[in-house]
Formats: sequence, structure tokens, C-alpha cells
Amino acid sequence: MKVPELLAELRSGNIRVWAEGERLRCRTPAGGLSPEMHARLLSCKGEILQFLRSAEKLVQTPRSIVPLQPCGARIPVFAVAGHNGDVFCYRALAQCLGNDQPFYGLQPPGLDGQSEPLGRIEDLAGYFAGQIRAFRPGRPCIIAGFCAGGAIAFELAQQLLELGEEIGFLALFACPFPTTYRLLPRMRQRLRVQVKRTLQHAGRLASLSFLKSRSQSSEQGREEKTQTREERPPEPDPVLLLRTRVQRATLAAASRYTPRRFAGCVSQFLPCREWLRSGYEPLLWRSISQHSEEFFGPDGCTSANMLREPHVPVFAQLFSHCYQNLVESGPQREKT
Repeated sequence: MKVPELLAELRSGNIRVWAEGERLRCRTPAGGLSPEMHARLLSCKGEILQFLRSAEKLVQTPRSIVPLQPCGARIPVFAVAGHNGDVFCYRALAQCLGNDQPFYGLQPPGLDGQSEPLGRIEDLAGYFAGQIRAFRPGRPCIIAGFCAGGAIAFELAQQLLELGEEIGFLALFACPFPTTYRLLPRMRQRLRVQVKRTLQHAGRLASLSFLKSRSQSSEQGREEKTQTREERPPEPDPVLLLRTRVQRATLAAASRYTPRRFAGCVSQFLPCREWLRSGYEPLLWRSISQHSEEFFGPDGCTSANMLREPHVPVFAQLFSHCYQNLVESGPQREKT
């Protein structure tokens, strides 16, 4: 029987258990704890204590810190989400890293429908720094960022170092350099994407006969018109509306951000080597980092699918390699 089921059975008998240091305490009505149940409690003592400690930590977790995998003895990862604030983009990565690697997502203000999105990278980083320090005062951590969240993660690691905190390393997953979010680079990027799509479309059309292509285009046009007439506009999803607000605020903040030189270690995880020519200028992070290295995924991998199957195990392995080289080789290791 699993621990939650065992505890539910105890509660149904008005039996209460709690952790007190390394001891498991129990309060029960007279005659409520049978010898069989007592033996089961003793045999599962270690598992019950671990479960109760994890539950206590979750209750004390600040609302911006989302536990994707809260257990384990390694130094924990605090990961900033991409531009829309969805921390569950890391869920598959957290699972692939295993049960010994604590992994927390950092959710920005503005997604709860009560707070407003923050408009400066420095303010977002300061907000997360305060949450992390309240949650784990004076203890080492690893900071990560994905896509536009890389700028926030970079500033967060910077601020934590300046506050005297220890950062194992900074992990950037397909993070464009902040200047690429400005107007002119974004226009160039859009043009580059459009040209690529046009060439791909032209290649597909060239592989078809003219009549077949024309017939398919006409049929597709009729289907689209019919579908447009029949479908009603969907009701706006309130969650998506909130994410859109956060996305706009984050991208605008990233476009105004000028990162300072970072004294720690930066490990960049890029979808593939071709991503170096994507226009997102990831190598510019080198110029403001004391130590920097790049790791590449397989050919054909993109920023949209690098943290999903089938590519995410590759990046989990690369991340574990960095952990072993930069953290386990040093004097620091999280203690239980």
C-alpha cells in the first residue's frame, strides 16, 4: 500500500501521525491502533517520514515556486519559464533528470488573475530572488532559463551572487540574447522565417504537377470557406489571455534589458548547431560571462521541441554532465 493510502486509512480511524525530527509520532483513540497496523507503521516509517517532510515543504513553498520534482539530495534547480510564464514546459526535463534532482519552476506575477505582470527584467529577477531566499536561505542552487526566460535567469543569477548566494551554474536552454528582442532584429528574424517558409512551400509545389496543385488549392479554399461559415468564434480562454499579457510584458522587458558581466558559470543548451545561425545570437552570452560553454542537441531539433520527447532525454543527459563537472567535482553537495 502506498503512503497516501495508508495515511488516509489512519485518518478514517481518527489516528493522527506526524514527524518530529527523526521520530514518527502517533495519536490514536484507545484501542484504535491494532497490532497489525502498528507493525505496518514501523515497516513504512522511513517512507512516511519522507512523505510528511515533502508535504510540509510544499505547504511552505512561496506561490511563485512550483515544485515539479521536490525530492532528492542534489542541489535544486530553480527554472524560469519562457515568455508566457508556463513552468510546465520543464515537466518532461524534471522527470528525465530523475528522483534525486529537485526541480522547481519559477512562475512570474500576472498569471493568477490578481497580480499585474512586471515590466522590467531586474524587477522580475528581484522578485524571484526574494522568493528563493525565503524558501532556501543561505543554501546553494542552480538557476535555469528557457527562451525569453533566459534573460530573467541571467539577471536572477547575477543578483543572487551579489547577495552572497552560491550558484552551482546557470543553465540557458535556447535563450536568445536580449538585443534580438529589439525591433530591428525582430523584423529581420521575421523576414528570415518568412523567406524560409516561402522556399519550403515553393519546393513542395514544384514536386506536384500543376493540375494537381491547382486542384488541391481550390479544394482547400472551398473547405476553408465552408469551415469559416459553419464555425462560431470560440470563447476566449481566460488562462490564455493571462499568458498573453505576461508574454507581452516579458518580451518588452527583454527588449529593454542590458545584461551586465556575470562572474559565474554559464552552460548553454542549444537545440542543434544550426541554431547558432538562427539570428538569436546565443554566443553573445559568452562575451559577458566569466566561464561559458555550449552543448548541442541533434540535427533537426528546435527550440519548440527540445524539452519534449524524443529530444528531452538528450538534454537531461547533457545537464547531468554539467552537474557532475561543475557541482559534484567541487566541495558543495546538498545534504539531506
